[in-house]
Amino acid sequence: MTFKPFSGIFVALLCAASTVWALPAVEEVEWKEAEVPAPPALDLKKLVPLEVSPYSSLTYGVDPASLGISRSDSVVRYVVVATSASGTVNAMYEGIHCATGEFKTYARYTPDGRWSLVENPQWRSLFDNMPSKHALRLAKAGACDGAAPVSSVQIWLNQLKNPQSH
Repeated sequence: MTFKPFSGIFVALLCAASTVWALPAVEEVEWKEAEVPAPPALDLKKLVPLEVSPYSSLTYGVDPASLGISRSDSVVRYVVVATSASGTVNAMYEGIHCATGEFKTYARYTPDGRWSLVENPQWRSLFDNMPSKHALRLAKAGACDGAAPVSSVQIWLNQLKNPQSH
């Protein structure tokens, strides 16, 4: 039996083969950030020190009560505080999306003791050329386990308190 191109049997075999070996279409699921919790109360007395850079004139700390891991969107959230030598305090409520290597500032603490929400906060690369690399340092200090968030707040806090252990 000879097959003529596009004969009925030949076309049927091609259709059957394409059905067997066809891969299902893979749909890209677009990541969406979950609703962001309100900024937590700030306690400057319990900050865990964070070394960002030995050359920085600012000292950094993280409020341990603010550490959170959102399982619905894989964002780790925290409050970081930068204090100048003169005692000026700058606190930011932020999140890190480990999978994309980005962070976002949701709110800034005001001198009168309130949180001021950032209007239209944007994700920025942890690796951008910025004056402060605190978010990158936090990611490396235990907030991220590669491209995934740390598995628990307690593990993250232990790594912040014992930076030499990881």
